[in-house]
Amino acid sequence: MTRSDWNTLVQPEALAAALDERDVVVVDCRFSLADPAAGEQAYRAAHIPGARYAHLDRDLSDHGKRGQGRHPWPDAGAFSARLSDWGISPGSRVLAYDAGDGAFAARLWCLLKMLGHDAVAVLDGGWARWNPLGLPVDDEVPSPSLAVYAATFDASRLFGADDSRGHLDAGGLLLDARAPERFRGEVEPIDPVAGHVPGATNRPYASNLVDGRFKPAAQLRAEFDALLDGRRADAVVAMCGSGVTACHHLLAMEHAGLPGAKLFTGSWSGWISDPSRPVATGG
Repeated sequence: MTRSDWNTLVQPEALAAALDERDVVVVDCRFSLADPAAGEQAYRAAHIPGARYAHLDRDLSDHGKRGQGRHPWPDAGAFSARLSDWGISPGSRVLAYDAGDGAFAARLWCLLKMLGHDAVAVLDGGWARWNPLGLPVDDEVPSPSLAVYAATFDASRLFGADDSRGHLDAGGLLLDARAPERFRGEVEPIDPVAGHVPGATNRPYASNLVDGRFKPAAQLRAEFDALLDGRRADAVVAMCGSGVTACHHLLAMEHAGLPGAKLFTGSWSGWISDPSRPVATGG
């Protein structure tokens, strides 16, 4: 598999064939919002050979920031240092996986893409698909050699609350990846306020999947084209509860040949951190 093929999704058989290649780095992103320790425990019990572990709270977020949602976007310097610790350099081919649907792996994919790292992909179907295929696993925690990674994020694709409001006012599409009942404000199991940003459009991230795998690129292209309604891909700002599952939309769009969408990093939890911001409910 060439570097040009390693930028959205990789199938388990292709990853298995590439595990021994020196430039390949696998990162296990399994995580549970209900039990933040569960993903790392599962990793230590068994994982894809050579995989490092990325914890959503510790490695893929910066909880020292306030008012920027439940999973604040990390600073580029701190995230680059973590990549270096994992032995990831700008020349690495990175493969992220999680328990199955790609929601957490897509966060790592998006972080790297925003650094300008092209050769990063998500394992389609994740651990839930790898295991039944009888592909190799082990429980050894690797000690990678330190790499050098220094880069900055593409700030033009990372939006705050005011940016997102202005984007909507200018006719852009704010695409909310949460479940419909949360978007409508009928239930809110995590955040203190229910509802959505006025003017936002709901497309649950699960709509990108069928049987736990991403839909074919052509099908995703048709579905996102219908939402875009003649607008370009960069007219989309994706959001969710905390800027994690929104990354799934950016991955799905790029897989569909629609790169360039943006991310509301704080998302709903960041929006409601200021009680003066308006809240909508219903469809």
